[in-house]
Amino acid sequence: QVQLVESGGGLVQPGGSVSVSCTTSRITFKNYGMGWFRRQAPGKEREFVAGINTSGGVTTYADSVKGRFTISRDNAKNTVYLQMNSLKPEDTAVYSCAARFFGVATSSPRDYNYWGQGVQVTVSS
Repeated sequence: QVQLVESGGGLVQPGGSVSVSCTTSRITFKNYGMGWFRRQAPGKEREFVAGINTSGGVTTYADSVKGRFTISRDNAKNTVYLQMNSLKPEDTAVYSCAARFFGVATSSPRDYNYWGQGVQVTVSS
């Protein structure tokens, strides 16, 4: 079945950097817009973080991460990345990637077809 598997993350100090990646299988990756979302606490709604279109030429960011986070993709490796810099404690969350068939990346979780399980990023001293 389709799999989206996140890796990276972990514990990082405020002001530090971390990268997370999401590798997909059993989809034609180049046909999917990709998004990163985060959930800051159990039961809290997923929050859009960043999105990238199929070719990688168009990216969008939540205002809260603009200028600090960078989304990118490598269609040859079926992987999307999220580089996070200048991290703040409020960036602590489970980060999940999502795939949207032949669509531009949007901020609504309902627009996405497939989801990864997520990876924890904790920003703390």
